[in-house]
Amino acid sequence: MRPRCSVWWKCWRRCKVFGFGPATRIYLAVGATDMRKGFEGLYGLVRDRLQCEPLSGHVFLFCNAQRNRLKLILWDGSGLWICAKKLSKGRFRWPEPQPGEVKVVLSHEELAMLLGGIDLSQARARPWHRSKIDSNGVGSNRINTAGNDCNPQLSSVTK
Repeated sequence: MRPRCSVWWKCWRRCKVFGFGPATRIYLAVGATDMRKGFEGLYGLVRDRLQCEPLSGHVFLFCNAQRNRLKLILWDGSGLWICAKKLSKGRFRWPEPQPGEVKVVLSHEELAMLLGGIDLSQARARPWHRSKIDSNGVGSNRINTAGNDCNPQLSSVTK
């Protein structure tokens, strides 16, 4: 058995495959796209049709007319990625654009829902906020203090 190459391993550990950060924007192209397009064709669509910089590090999505195939193009700093997905059943639920719009901006959560087959037009965000827990309204047996969470618990095996 060959030993693993330590140089390859160190390089691979630093590489973040599809780790979209909060600054990464996700653009969805409106309308149908020819799915035979490769790197140069999709690069040109991003530059000319969407009026964006393909080497910006943002994610660009394209779909065919039947909405059963999707392609994603992304620059990771060292090269272009193109990923494709073909549905065996069903269709992607592409969001409806505003009139005259050539691209739609999606959030990271919306991208996950779209790829998972969820209809974005029927999904709605629920408002939420953090609130402090009032210790007066909580029973004393439910409050965890630092004194009792480090004590070892005896199990039936050690008794």
